[in-house]
Amino acid sequence: MTKLAFDSGFAAVAASDARVLVLGSLPGTRSLQAQQYYAQPQNAFWKIMGALFDAGPDLDYARRLQRLKSNSVALWDVLAAGQRPGSLDAAIVKSSVVVNDFAAFFGGHARLRLLCFNGKTAAALYARHVVPALAPEFAAIDSVVLPSTSAAYAAMRFEQKLAQWSHALLRALD
Repeated sequence: MTKLAFDSGFAAVAASDARVLVLGSLPGTRSLQAQQYYAQPQNAFWKIMGALFDAGPDLDYARRLQRLKSNSVALWDVLAAGQRPGSLDAAIVKSSVVVNDFAAFFGGHARLRLLCFNGKTAAALYARHVVPALAPEFAAIDSVVLPSTSAAYAAMRFEQKLAQWSHALLRALD
């Protein structure tokens, strides 16, 4: 049997004044190849960010990230590393997960007021592997589970996803 390699995630994209942190699970194959968050063209993440913050896929990647930061939105994944054949969250090998250092991140981002999970898997990984080790003030940060922007989550139309993402992010940034 072939041993799976560990996929390593990316550094957080965040300004020190971030108020919203969007959390995925672990970058997929296409993102790892491109070394970019949400690089899969069918993923709706950048299209949604385009509608909300003018950070759409028509901009180069560095400008998209800058637009998020200038709008107090941070981007990261729950996992720093893990084993996964392919890109589906359901394929993440549970015994292989390595979580990011959330205590350090939260300590350096005192204005953070909302965690937005990009799908149920990110939220479940966070609840299981991160929350038990957090200080109470960090564990108490508000959170919302948003519909996955992945093309694999086809139970909801783009307009429905956009409406939920818009409601959560814009409310937190008011």
